[in-house]
Amino acid sequence: MASVKTEYGTASTLTCTLASLASAASRQSTAVDNSSDKFLDALVQMVVKNHATSAPTGDKAVYIYAYATADDGTTYGDTGTGTDGGVTLDDPTQLKLIGVLRFTAAAQTKESDPMSVAAAYNGVLPKKWGIIVRNATGFALDTTEGNHKKLWQGVYASVT
Repeated sequence: MASVKTEYGTASTLTCTLASLASAASRQSTAVDNSSDKFLDALVQMVVKNHATSAPTGDKAVYIYAYATADDGTTYGDTGTGTDGGVTLDDPTQLKLIGVLRFTAAAQTKESDPMSVAAAYNGVLPKKWGIIVRNATGFALDTTEGNHKKLWQGVYASVT
C-alpha cells in the first residue's frame, strides 16, 4: 500500500534588499514562480538585524507579509509589483500577514520560525508569490545586507 509523505525542496534565498531599510518603509521581494515546481507550500524564514546604536521605538517590530497573483504576474495584492524594490503599502494594507519579528534593544538579530505562505491563502500556494517586509522599529535596519537572511523552502508530497 502506498504512503503519501511530506518532502522538502532545497532552501533558496528570496531577493529582497533589506540593508538600511528606513523606519516606516517597506520593501518587496522578487516574486517566486511556482509554475514549474508546483510546490504545495513554501516556508519562509527571516533573519533581521536592527541598527547598532538605536533603541527600537513605536511598534518595535518588522512585519512580514505575503503577496501573490492569480493572473501570472499582471496584478499583485496591494501595491506589489513582483520585483525587489521599495513599496508604499496601502493603509490599512490588504496583504496577508505571515509573521512578526519583535525587537527590544539595539543591535539585535532576530530569527523567525518558518512561516507558511499557503496558510495565508487558505492552504493553496499561489502560482507566483513573494514577501513584503515593513520596518516599524523606529530606526533603519542594519546597513550590511549579509546580516539579513530571506530564505524559503518548497514543500511537496511524495508517494512511496
